[in-house]
Amino acid sequence: MAVFTAEHNALRKLVRDFAETEIGPYTEEWEAKGIFPAHELFSKMAKLDLLGLEYDTAYGGQGADHLCTVILHEELGRVGPAGVALGIGVQTDMATPSLHHFGTEELKQRYLVPAIKGDAVCSVAVTEPDAGSDVTALRTRAVRDGDDWVINGAKAYITNGTQADWVCLLARTSDRPGYGGLSQIIVPTGTPGCQVQRKLDKLGMRSSDTAELTFTDVRVPVSNTIGELGQGFYQQMSQFQNERLALSYAAVGGMETALTRTANYLKTRDVFGKPLIENQHLNFTLAELSARLDLLRHYNYTAAAAYIRGEDVNRFATVAKLEAGRLAREISATCLQFHGAVGYMEEMWTARFFRDSPVWSIGGGADEVMLYVLSRLDGYHA
Repeated sequence: MAVFTAEHNALRKLVRDFAETEIGPYTEEWEAKGIFPAHELFSKMAKLDLLGLEYDTAYGGQGADHLCTVILHEELGRVGPAGVALGIGVQTDMATPSLHHFGTEELKQRYLVPAIKGDAVCSVAVTEPDAGSDVTALRTRAVRDGDDWVINGAKAYITNGTQADWVCLLARTSDRPGYGGLSQIIVPTGTPGCQVQRKLDKLGMRSSDTAELTFTDVRVPVSNTIGELGQGFYQQMSQFQNERLALSYAAVGGMETALTRTANYLKTRDVFGKPLIENQHLNFTLAELSARLDLLRHYNYTAAAAYIRGEDVNRFATVAKLEAGRLAREISATCLQFHGAVGYMEEMWTARFFRDSPVWSIGGGADEVMLYVLSRLDGYHA
């Protein structure tokens, strides 16, 4: 059972105040530009010790518990825009966990410390133009040449990709079949041959920059390998758990705001001589969605408690991610519908939320991948 202390509540206020002051007012500007200033924003977050909540104090982290991570992402999701919350999540819980858990002391000092200080923006580079869910199909290859890796290949849909100072790259480092030939490698983006091929134009999450990256004879030290050679797949699967939990935490914050704002609109919109909120179908629908959201929220808290106890949270992360994606799509569609014509206008937050919501069913593993994982975990797979 998750128990939030006075310190947790103080952190929640800190994050909410920061998000409302430093993020919320710039929503329209960053959405229009298709990017938020990650270096500038991360520097401000670092001054409040928000970029390494659970990481070791030796590297500038706070050594806090996982409930602090829950609070961080709930509050970022609550204020939005979702693209900024996603970009921050990549920095804190998607590109850096493997480095923190498996990296050498030298790698942590060189790459993790600047990320926690807000001096470096990072990304995780797994998906390729022809390979995403099937990680064994990855083609990006690192071939050893003396003390260096020589890397060739391409990565797609990389969040923070145009601004990243380094990426946590999953590449094939041997001809071993299956998962055993993959390793995680830190690649500084300023290395010759590493190039942002293009910035992608997305349906939603528009404040988050997303890129295609190419690697042409990129040479980095073999010492930039995270953990054991050939263990990259397993390390990345562990990193995916953190990613899926963070996505679910942020989704809860965003959905709560959407339901509250919709209810407030229905209270002020008169139809046939009375506020729309008095329509039983509308208020019952909102009540049901709120109840389902509460179930997800407390499922997240149970997952967080298990994480703190050191238990395997693979199933928790998978279920949470699956339900978060499905519920976000339903809530975003309902909120838009209940606003009527004005909800369909780009000037309304409902349009942005509707466009943003599919990401929770795609990024970090599509719904179908979550179902595949669950079928194996529960013995439903042949």
